[in-house]
Amino acid sequence: MTCTIVVPLLNERQQLPELSTHLRALDEQAGCEVILVDGGSSDGSVEQATAAGLHVISAPRGRARQMNAGAAIASGDWLLFLHADTRLPPGALEAIRQASATACHWGRFDLRISGDSLWFPVIATLINWRSRLSGIATGDQGIFVRRDLFERLGGFPVQPLMEDIELSKRLRKISRPACIGTRATTSGRRWQKYGVVRTVLLMWRLRFAYWRGVPAELLARRYD
Repeated sequence: MTCTIVVPLLNERQQLPELSTHLRALDEQAGCEVILVDGGSSDGSVEQATAAGLHVISAPRGRARQMNAGAAIASGDWLLFLHADTRLPPGALEAIRQASATACHWGRFDLRISGDSLWFPVIATLINWRSRLSGIATGDQGIFVRRDLFERLGGFPVQPLMEDIELSKRLRKISRPACIGTRATTSGRRWQKYGVVRTVLLMWRLRFAYWRGVPAELLARRYD
């Protein structure tokens, strides 16, 4: 099994020192490559990532467009999409290799949220339960998928929000995801910046609205 890790990037200068160390360690593993896809950073992120020895390409701004651009040049037979503020758990690639030896077509990791809020373990547990019950994964959980299947489905739908939810819905029609119990760690920075309860309620409202058919473009304006 070979795996390409695709990371969308946009003004992540503060994240890059830790992210670069994390990605270089993965890039050095046999059968793994890392591609960062910049969407027009203006804070020196591209220069910093390039100086760290990472492979960076450019694409039109938008997480879906950026991840599709990285997937288009990937050499791995598996694709792993990783947010810039998410870190994979130790042994992540081996866990994907084990999953690939089964009938697995796609999957994701359980989630942990970093930060000092007492709400974060509760939120992460609820996200993991919801994902197991629904078969829907979010980008923070490190979605991985067979490249041929990803290409057959047309990649991420080009929409400004919920592209991970929409891809999961399409993948779920083929099979349920492999749920890897070791936890990827994502930053709680958005929750802490805007308030935990406020952010959770906003996300619930947006997901419910999307389920009712409200266009992603309208939801993106509410999210921003």
